[in-house]
Amino acid sequence: MNKREQLRNVISQKRFVKVIAGIDNFDAEKVRNVVLAAEKGGASAVDVSASEDIIRMTKETTTLPVFVSSIIPEELAMAAEFGADALEIGNFDALYKNGLRITTEEVLEITQKTMRLAGNDIFLSVTVPGHLEINDQIKLAQKLEEMGVDLIQAEGAATVETQADGARGLIQKAHVSIANTVELVRNINIPVMTASGITSTTAPMAFAAGASAIGIGSCVNKCSSAIEMTAVVMSVVSAVTNNSSVNEKTFA
Repeated sequence: MNKREQLRNVISQKRFVKVIAGIDNFDAEKVRNVVLAAEKGGASAVDVSASEDIIRMTKETTTLPVFVSSIIPEELAMAAEFGADALEIGNFDALYKNGLRITTEEVLEITQKTMRLAGNDIFLSVTVPGHLEINDQIKLAQKLEEMGVDLIQAEGAATVETQADGARGLIQKAHVSIANTVELVRNINIPVMTASGITSTTAPMAFAAGASAIGIGSCVNKCSSAIEMTAVVMSVVSAVTNNSSVNEKTFA
């Protein structure tokens, strides 16, 4: 079983937690802290920026599968050469902050070129832009499935400003990406990963919505210490594991 098949198998178990360091995070020390927190916290994979140095450091730091994110096909092809276990076209949140809005046509073009340059042997995940109308998200996801993409990542429309603190605020922040997940899962046959606003509070909701995986980033990256980062990852993994155990008992 090659790496692509191994990832497909693990994701099919529906308790996959990917920790995202950030598509625009090129600070080696910060990325290393996130990667270590992911490994110590029991996460399933890490996601880092498309930098040769960052990829090498990450591969040396952890045995977890390494996703590399970019919207530039040449960078993704380079990442495959330097040992990335999976390629991610997406994690657009950082780009949205700069006013970027990526279109359906651009996503398809980037995907086609990436597959041509990197080959078909590496696991490929593509984010469906959350700012698209849901019908357009579904159509794009279906086209990506036809192209042979392994995983669709659902996201929120953009950074959501919450009106409440605590658990209610977390739910408000994640509800868009979870709602998008519901619709995508209904209309495609490949797995869906939910990202944007996912925490230990909202992770079980994502899986209840049909997600096979979740991506967490901001709740880890905003931590002020490595210990706090690890604790956050552990809390999310625990929430996912406990939720899976409850479901198994319920349907046994």
